[in-house]
Amino acid sequence: MERIKKYRFLNHLWDQESGLSGMLILLFVMHFVLIPMFGSFSFFLVVLNIFWMLFLMAGIFALSKSRKQAVLISIVPVLFIVFGWISAFNPTPFTILTDLIISISTFLLLIVLVLLKVFEPGPITSYRVIGSVVVYMLMANIWAIVYQFFYLHIEGSFQVTLPPFESNSLDANFMYFSYITITTTGFGEIVPLHPMARALVQVEAFIGVLYPVILIGRLVSDANSGSQKEN
Repeated sequence: MERIKKYRFLNHLWDQESGLSGMLILLFVMHFVLIPMFGSFSFFLVVLNIFWMLFLMAGIFALSKSRKQAVLISIVPVLFIVFGWISAFNPTPFTILTDLIISISTFLLLIVLVLLKVFEPGPITSYRVIGSVVVYMLMANIWAIVYQFFYLHIEGSFQVTLPPFESNSLDANFMYFSYITITTTGFGEIVPLHPMARALVQVEAFIGVLYPVILIGRLVSDANSGSQKEN
């Protein structure tokens, strides 16, 4: 069936392969500029969550085969916003845990949609390689959310050295920690102490090593093979 058309700018990111480079730029700005500089402002984080919901909704409607399927899948990002607000104003153990599960589900859904673009029929292009990098960054985002949950709700799960800057925030700290973990760098300012926290760090580091080798390496190889055949 004909895909459903939504907002022009966000839909462009999903309808064309070149949109994958736009996603990379958006993630780069968010992870390495906006969150480190403005992550301490709760209002900013709310606006950021609303943007991601709209972005995800555009992807759902752009890639869904029918309106009914799109509406059903759209429940996930809507719950993401709803429980985000509920957990902020009524932080019970149930709402906090539910918010964590829905947040992870939302980013996993976003990863699935990007992978659908990466592996859709057609020749392997540089844009698809860029899409695989987008997935890598989204995975780092998921672990940052989980690490922050452990730090806030399991006492002593992490030992954190907080830098003395006004713009410093837990979001920025654990996004930083997630990136140095997934890239297996590790500088030691944040140390996992709880057994489950250490297990999660090990899993992220393991995936961080295998993912570029298996997926990104394969896409680069296929893209080079396709270019050589054309020549």
